[in-house]
Amino acid sequence: MAPLELARPLDERPVLLGTFDVIESKLIVPPLRPEAVSRTALVNRLRAAGSDPIVLLVAPAGYGKTTLLSQWAARDPRPFAWVSIDERDNDSFVLLRHIAAAVDRIEPIDAIAADALRRPDGSIWDTAMPRLTAYLASREAPFVLVLDDVDLLESKEAVSAVASLIKNIPPESTIVLAGRVLPKLAVAALRAGGPLLELGADDLALSRREAELLLRSSVVDLDETQTDELVERTEGWAAGLHLAALAARDDDPDHAVPVTGADRYLADYLRSEYLSALSPELLRFLRRSSVLEKMCRPLCDAVLESKDSGDGLEAIERANLFLVPLDRQREWFRYHHLLRDLLRRELEDTEPELVPALNKRAADWYEAHGDPESALGHAHAAGDGDGAARILSSIALSVHHRGRVAAVESWLRRFDEDRLERHPAVAIHGCRVHALRGRPEEAKRWFDAAERGAAARKKGIASVRPWIAVMRSAMCSDGPERMERDAKAALAELPEGEMWRASALLAKGAAAILLGEKDRADSILAEAALEAERLGATETRAVAVGERSLLAASRDDQHRAEELAFEAYGLVEDNELADYSTSALALAASARALLRHGLWDKARRQLTLAEKLVPSLTYALPWLAVQVRIELGLANVTLRDREGAKRLLGEAREIVRIKPKLGVLSDYVAALAAEIDSMPRTANGGGSGLTAAELRLLPLLSTHLSFREIGERLYVSRNTIKTQAISVYRKLGVSSRSEAIARAGELGLVEAGDQIAAGQPPAVRAAL
Repeated sequence: MAPLELARPLDERPVLLGTFDVIESKLIVPPLRPEAVSRTALVNRLRAAGSDPIVLLVAPAGYGKTTLLSQWAARDPRPFAWVSIDERDNDSFVLLRHIAAAVDRIEPIDAIAADALRRPDGSIWDTAMPRLTAYLASREAPFVLVLDDVDLLESKEAVSAVASLIKNIPPESTIVLAGRVLPKLAVAALRAGGPLLELGADDLALSRREAELLLRSSVVDLDETQTDELVERTEGWAAGLHLAALAARDDDPDHAVPVTGADRYLADYLRSEYLSALSPELLRFLRRSSVLEKMCRPLCDAVLESKDSGDGLEAIERANLFLVPLDRQREWFRYHHLLRDLLRRELEDTEPELVPALNKRAADWYEAHGDPESALGHAHAAGDGDGAARILSSIALSVHHRGRVAAVESWLRRFDEDRLERHPAVAIHGCRVHALRGRPEEAKRWFDAAERGAAARKKGIASVRPWIAVMRSAMCSDGPERMERDAKAALAELPEGEMWRASALLAKGAAAILLGEKDRADSILAEAALEAERLGATETRAVAVGERSLLAASRDDQHRAEELAFEAYGLVEDNELADYSTSALALAASARALLRHGLWDKARRQLTLAEKLVPSLTYALPWLAVQVRIELGLANVTLRDREGAKRLLGEAREIVRIKPKLGVLSDYVAALAAEIDSMPRTANGGGSGLTAAELRLLPLLSTHLSFREIGERLYVSRNTIKTQAISVYRKLGVSSRSEAIARAGELGLVEAGDQIAAGQPPAVRAAL
């Protein structure tokens, strides 16, 4: 874009500017800077709203308001009259003279209006204002009048003058009111009165792409992760990004981010542009409330021990001090990340002794108002380890089951090894998470700490003992008999409604499986699934239902096995548990069901997802780790993938070597080995050698459908089906359709009578 030029050369303009004094620099449209990021989307939005008589542009300093308006001026066909407002414009005559001079730059104003402004006589409302507004209203050529920093107008008369100009803006023309805070006009009435385009900080925040362009112009070389982090910390604030880029450029490249609001460049800017003009009382409110990640009036009153926090929040909002509303009712707010960084640093520097007390009050308030997660962070910040441990142990399981294991892990990391024995409830939750995430050594270390802590602390640990028993049972270190005893002991002590009950029932059912008692295991697992459903323990429920699917398949009840497999998979998918290692069982069981019906592509997708989770299933939970590998190994046998099956067999054998007391699972591992050994070999060492298209064809060959009808179902020609069928016969070493189906059944590639969609169980139809 070329820099803006005046609508007419200076020497061709009339002599209006000579009739009274104006400051020339206030009337110049700021030139475009070559390094400025182009705000194309916003400019297009402003151009599209060109017929709107009012544009309200309000955002804190550094969001690029003036830059955006300059870019708009360069692309809009209408001429721009520009006035940069300052405190002197609170004299209404000074204001009107500059507005008249700005308009005169694009078209001469008439002599009557100029004369009224040159010789003020009494109030502006007597002659100057009526004549100027009459002139503006009579203009036929549309234009844009920009009043930049209009929020600096404090005098009632100057504000009223702007309101009068708004009422007299001619058709197709626009008046732009830009500032850091809302102007002292009746903005609510403007919103209700007609077309108004309103842009704020959210609209002006740089996008990810725009932020990247700004960083490039600052000659900062950050990788994608660092850029994302910087954009998140600055929240798209252009000045913040630029200053953070300078800080990053000056730092060691390996430590360029995270940049905080307390870093030198950002801190200097925030202090000079925002904090320097505030009263000591408001600064104190800002610093002390910065311990809060989010805030509302009652919370601030409790934490600051005051009764006027609402006044402080309103003052901050009026000043547009980076206060971000979190709801439409404007009850909850938060500070911009960078401003909060600086305020917290200043609080620690000026009143360090107050920080624990403020956080303790916040923790107490959140607990009393039913938000233990928020209370947990403040308890840690207050140095209240006992309180934090109590809160964590009360919510860890429910949060985990809601698909947020990462949040639980972040809480656990705040407890170092020296503190684990003091907090056995935290230690046993950590043991559970580490076991489920495939960290057997960590699981054992946290388990041992829980046991030592429970033994050393006689008071207040009654509720922890059954949790420890559940985890001892789940880790199955001493065989299925001890596993069952531990589960029973836990159930005897766990009260109704305790979420650990579902895990105890699951462990008890798994022990029955290892003991070879299938019917009893199924009954216990059904109870576990119901208890998990009542308690919201979705992860436990998915495992229990998946286990029941395997039991049904072992009884050759394929219909029931499929229903349970797809129920388990639905729990995983609907509750965002796909990255939990325990979900591998549901994925593997549903994949086996899909394979039995020739849904090869869907089955392969399930198996791929399951195999990604397998590394996290270790000997920390040996029974589950071996079961999943056996199920996936059998799926690979069906797919004739000998190498994949052998790999899974080897992993299962290694787990059994480390944890040999797994009951009948050792027999199941041997059975998998026998299945692999019996797989037919081809010249290249593979399995049947059938392509994906040929595997899809197999179930349909067992029906009464002709080649033409099969082709219609698969959306290919009869000749294609015939060619694929002949290839199938050749690869299976048969000469007819009936022989091909019989041979495929022997290989586990298809079940007799299987069809696609029609005639399948509802669970399979739902999976299509």
